[in-house]
Amino acid sequence: MTNFQINVKKLRENAQLPAYGSPHAAGADLYCVGEYEIPAGETVFVHTGIAIELPAGTVGLVCARSGLACKQDLAPANKVGVIDCDYRGEIMVALHNHGRGSKKISSGERIAQLLVVPYYAGRFCFADELSETVRGEGGFGSTGH
Repeated sequence: MTNFQINVKKLRENAQLPAYGSPHAAGADLYCVGEYEIPAGETVFVHTGIAIELPAGTVGLVCARSGLACKQDLAPANKVGVIDCDYRGEIMVALHNHGRGSKKISSGERIAQLLVVPYYAGRFCFADELSETVRGEGGFGSTGH
């Protein structure tokens, strides 16, 4: 486990730093800036009021907070948002309301969690053949699970 500094630029007055909920939490909570109403079945872009400088070779993954998703039916519309390490704009969370009624989100509420993880950047090449595996071309459900 590596500890490194992530620079955060405050873009709005009441923005908060991402914060880990426990010493071993993988995701840091992202906080809402502003007041929002999200109608049933709709998606709203929620401001966090911050921009971040991720280290080269890492990516920020914006994931649902389990309590918000399971208890209030609010989760990122794109399931997992991707923040590239060269992005310097405001982090916004596209929150989708999966419920039947309208939901309200207010400043200071935790709306998603940010995981900072390393990644591999591959070099894509066309090939006439691919290596053989036990699974082969089996698609969804082909492993029997």
